[in-house]
Amino acid sequence: MSSSDSKPPRPTLTKPVKPPRPVVAPAPVAPRPAHAAHTAPPPRGQATAYRPGPAAYRPGPTAPAPMPAPSTKKPRFRKPRKEPVVEAPVVETGERLSKHVMALKDCSRKEAEQYIEGGWVRVNGVVVEEPAHRANRDAVTLDPEASLLNLTTVTLLLNKPAGYADGTEEVEPVRGRKTPPDARSLLTPQTHWEHDPTETPVLKRHFNHLEADIELENGATGLVVFTQDWRTTRKLTEDMGTMEHEFLVEVKGEVAPEALKPIGYALKDERLDLPTVKVSVSSSTPEMSRLRFAIKGSHPGLVAYLCGLANLEMLAMRRVRLGRVTLADLPVGQWRFLAGYEKF
Repeated sequence: MSSSDSKPPRPTLTKPVKPPRPVVAPAPVAPRPAHAAHTAPPPRGQATAYRPGPAAYRPGPTAPAPMPAPSTKKPRFRKPRKEPVVEAPVVETGERLSKHVMALKDCSRKEAEQYIEGGWVRVNGVVVEEPAHRANRDAVTLDPEASLLNLTTVTLLLNKPAGYADGTEEVEPVRGRKTPPDARSLLTPQTHWEHDPTETPVLKRHFNHLEADIELENGATGLVVFTQDWRTTRKLTEDMGTMEHEFLVEVKGEVAPEALKPIGYALKDERLDLPTVKVSVSSSTPEMSRLRFAIKGSHPGLVAYLCGLANLEMLAMRRVRLGRVTLADLPVGQWRFLAGYEKF
């Protein structure tokens, strides 16, 4: 008997077959509103229903948005930006005018400039006062009567308008108060009186180094002096106390000579120490009267003080004379030269 027959056959083990699981149909999911897709997610570990992605989202029809109300604010219009205009440089030809005069007059450069500034030099028949002006030799002519001895200083007489400073000192701006314009701004060739008796030609040098030493209230009109002559300046300053100033003052209402008695009493009072003043009634009407004041020296505010003593309401004040020089027919806002025969 063989060995293979002595061993019994090994049993075959087979895995039991599990019965199939029953198929359970999923529960129906209720439809979700459109806004439910934007609700907060549920807590972790809790089952959630299927949510369609963006491609499957189809919002329903919505009402159109209302039209915005028309704006009542005015549109702002900005001015177009102006580009700067670049002008072509002026090409000047020729040599300096002072160099031509040096050759014509055989003088120094300083003297040549004085001839030009004195108005003795013409270029193509026109007076030129700038030594740096360039011109050709053939166009320059010199007055045969040109003389440096005739380059005298000048004195200008201005009829200052009301509201202007007298030009004796620089006006400093005050915060909250309007600064009055300077009377010096009226000294231009355009404001020169056309009936000036001196017939002096107006030159640019006439407006240089002008001094004013006699004060006049801003609210007053009348004679103001600007001078280049040191002798005139000394006369006006040294003889200020003895020089007579004449004013014409307009007051409200009719004024009788008896109404000026309070002024006379104040002038005689030694305690007040007032300067010499002569006052009289020049003309009088029921609406307005005109008084004449002659005062020795310059005393701004004195006329208003004296009128206040007599209870007189001032309407206007004008200075018509300084020493022996009168305002005459010079219009307001214009000026003229002091003539050679006029002395203060």
